[in-house]
Amino acid sequence: MADLIGAPGTGLSRREFLAATGGAGTVAAAGCMSQSTTPAAQPSAGDSSSDLPLTSPPEVVQVDEQGGRVTIGSETARHAVHPLDSMGGPVELPRVWAFKADDGEPSVPGPILRTTEGNDMEVTLDNTNADMPHTLHFHGVRKTWANDGVPTTTGITVQPGEKHTYTIPANVPGTHFYHCHFQTHRHIDMGMYGIFRVDPKGYEPADKEYFFTIKDWDSRLNRQIAGEDVSYSPRNRNPDVFTINGKSLPRTLHPEDGSPIIVDQGDTVRLHMVNAGYMSHPMHTHNHRFRVVERDGGVVPEAARYEQDVTNVAPAQRHTVEFEADADPGIYLMHCHKVDHAMNGNVYPGGMVSGIVYREAMDTDIFAEIMGYAGYEG
Repeated sequence: MADLIGAPGTGLSRREFLAATGGAGTVAAAGCMSQSTTPAAQPSAGDSSSDLPLTSPPEVVQVDEQGGRVTIGSETARHAVHPLDSMGGPVELPRVWAFKADDGEPSVPGPILRTTEGNDMEVTLDNTNADMPHTLHFHGVRKTWANDGVPTTTGITVQPGEKHTYTIPANVPGTHFYHCHFQTHRHIDMGMYGIFRVDPKGYEPADKEYFFTIKDWDSRLNRQIAGEDVSYSPRNRNPDVFTINGKSLPRTLHPEDGSPIIVDQGDTVRLHMVNAGYMSHPMHTHNHRFRVVERDGGVVPEAARYEQDVTNVAPAQRHTVEFEADADPGIYLMHCHKVDHAMNGNVYPGGMVSGIVYREAMDTDIFAEIMGYAGYEG
């Protein structure tokens, strides 16, 4: 059971959440599940008898607290993007290749690795239980040639049954991206990616601070790897699943499995966004104007910042945005404004949509109804 509620970062404790809702999450009536229109091109749910584990939400690993060391393993898993029949579900990727940290659970996205400027990391890729080669490549930081993680140019590939340790200097503060660089076009699309955050020395966190990874998927690849008779080519990629931290609306608003941005009135909120997909995604906030304060690990000068409500995040880009929770307390969407990306198959709304949720709005009937769509049972 999750200790914190909301997107990965500094959300509410479960106790605070239950106090705020007055138990509203348990009020989800069966009638709330009545949206059952089936999309015309629904991804396959795969074999329900599969012994593969289901992925968990990504965890934040404070690498400094582990002596600067972390082990990243890979595991084949199933990934429930949205497991219910509300809002065009269920949506499942029947096979993903998930990363996990140390003894943690496999997740898509992978674990969020957080460290501090000047504290180098030793990241061991444990491939002992894998049946294919992998590597790790970290964006943003400056490292030695041997630690770049590209098998073609370094000559280093971590084969099945092997381990390899990368030394990753924390010498470029900001929000970065890591992924497998073996057959990159396939391995990222199978789920092998995550966020790498380097806090600058003297970093002052915001009142609330969250991590978002946005991703477009062509589920034919995942279904093909699962053994389904389906044709797929990366040259003919046609995304049909759109996620935030691996989930689609309404599951994105599930307080434990999803990534709602939970705020209190007056909070300063900092959101680190990474695009792990192959398409650009213009991310839009309802009723809140934000400032982009970092791009790709670089601080945006004060003079260049301005209030906006859409930022277009290109593939592999990282945007950190900051805003004040100063709106009328309620529930406000944050979504990709390529509106076909805010769908589950042919059903709208769905897909790449989450929300800014004020604590004051949690003890309401509409919040309980949304929790019903999301499948939260309290």
